[in-house]
Amino acid sequence: MIEFVLVMALAIALGWPLGQYMARVMRGDPAPGDRLFLPLERGVYRLLGASAQGGITWRGYAIHFLLANLVLGLVVWGLFMAQGALPLNPDRVPGMTWDLALHTMVSFLTNTNQQHYSGQAQLSYLSQMVGIVGLQVITPMFGLAVLVATLRGLFGGREAMRSNGDAREGVDRDVGNFWVDVTRGALRILLPLCLVWSLLLASQGVPSTLARGADVTPIDASAGMATQHIPVGPVAPMVAVKQLGTNGGGWYGPNSAVALENPTPFSNLLQTLAIILIPVAIACMIGPFTGRRRFGTFVFATMLGMSLLSTGAAMLAEHALPAQATVASMEGKEVRNGVDASALWAALTTQTSNGSVNAMHDSMAPLTGGVEIANMLVNAIWGGIGCGALQFIVYLLLAVFLAGLMTGRTPELFGRKIEAPEVRLLALLILLQPLALLGFTAATLAMPALTGNSNPGFHGISQVFYEYASAFANNGSGFEGLGDNTVWWNTTASLVLALGRFPALLVPLAIAGLLAKKRVAPEGAGTLRVETPTFALTLVSIVAILTILQFMPALVLGPIADHLQLLSR
Repeated sequence: MIEFVLVMALAIALGWPLGQYMARVMRGDPAPGDRLFLPLERGVYRLLGASAQGGITWRGYAIHFLLANLVLGLVVWGLFMAQGALPLNPDRVPGMTWDLALHTMVSFLTNTNQQHYSGQAQLSYLSQMVGIVGLQVITPMFGLAVLVATLRGLFGGREAMRSNGDAREGVDRDVGNFWVDVTRGALRILLPLCLVWSLLLASQGVPSTLARGADVTPIDASAGMATQHIPVGPVAPMVAVKQLGTNGGGWYGPNSAVALENPTPFSNLLQTLAIILIPVAIACMIGPFTGRRRFGTFVFATMLGMSLLSTGAAMLAEHALPAQATVASMEGKEVRNGVDASALWAALTTQTSNGSVNAMHDSMAPLTGGVEIANMLVNAIWGGIGCGALQFIVYLLLAVFLAGLMTGRTPELFGRKIEAPEVRLLALLILLQPLALLGFTAATLAMPALTGNSNPGFHGISQVFYEYASAFANNGSGFEGLGDNTVWWNTTASLVLALGRFPALLVPLAIAGLLAKKRVAPEGAGTLRVETPTFALTLVSIVAILTILQFMPALVLGPIADHLQLLSR
């Protein structure tokens, strides 16, 4: 509990000033470091051929976003398949098969980092540094860029909404410049933080080298293993960006449960804090960025409340095992971390789209696994960089629409009416989740030869459902009793990864673009006030109904039944 309080206190204490700084950067206001960053930004703009002098419509913004993803995806897919013939491959790692390379590319392109491979054995240094780390830097900033574009559409026309350094009075069609937003976010926010975290992690013993790993003689050579290869590499920089960018993909297959990737209690604290630092900062950014500080406080307080509830439930659930299973609760967990630190990490990594682990989630108590699944189904407690706040806006729009129907008011948000086109887009987004998750889970379980799970019982259902829920939520963690490196899992999970990423970013952007065209009605006595505790409770209730309750049969057949089975033994 001390670590829980310390991590949350540090996240808020660091997240608030970071959020103020992010608001200035993304608005284009003068900010600390301009002398250093402005020349670098101009160089990037010249390289990309992008102009920083004007914005584009939401459709143009979406096209630029999709084209950037397409080009990056094709390049990285080819890199993974050809890595065996490329340099920086001292361990002579062969190229990936097409399906594993496809899944790995889509996974990192969608800021998910769901891993059906072991990085230390199946990726070269070049693939790790260029393909993996490159996408881990760029794709979180894609999410941040789409978020700020959406906020410009929703709150445009204010002096506070300065995009690309130019004050505008009517931004109903202008949501900013995609390339400028991505460049500013990467150069001024993510990369400086990654540099600091890389140095701190390296100081704790996390490897940071381009040399080949050592071959050592094990203490116990009775198994006939004369030598053992210890894989190393530039691990610290990757761990820094995987945590700060809500990425989660580790250098090693078992992720931060490996001592080399997470060697000390202080490194564990640094990585746990990094998981939620930027998502918390984004919640703190919304108020000053939009000029509506009460709204920013509402968003932050609602997310914080859901986070505390979820984290407390996960930590309590890990101790809710029957007496005879108390010793077994340490199975799958590192002794240096223990049960509580593992449960804390599991809660925070699924509240965001991080997905990294310092213990095997497959070994968590069944109800802890249920909390993790619920966090990913909600996907807006803190969420990933950009996409978490966008999912929160989706729930907000739905709550405004339903509250308007219940009170007999015309649904509107900040003076703009929510009408049929916006509601149809929201309905599409809400229905997509159960169709994808339940459809693929049912199809996979109906063909037992395809599941590859280590447990045919209730836990086996959890393993399959967790994998698709993690993919759709762009989380990436897994119940790793699952044999998931098959053509079926690689292709179906790739599809779910894309369905969970691109509509979740582009639909809110489209809705903001539609709302930005509408006349703003002055707020009066009949205006629905969203920045209130009552509306916050309404929103949380709608979140619970639309996510947890509609998936209750899957949760009952999986983690809840698994827990009851343990109690009956």
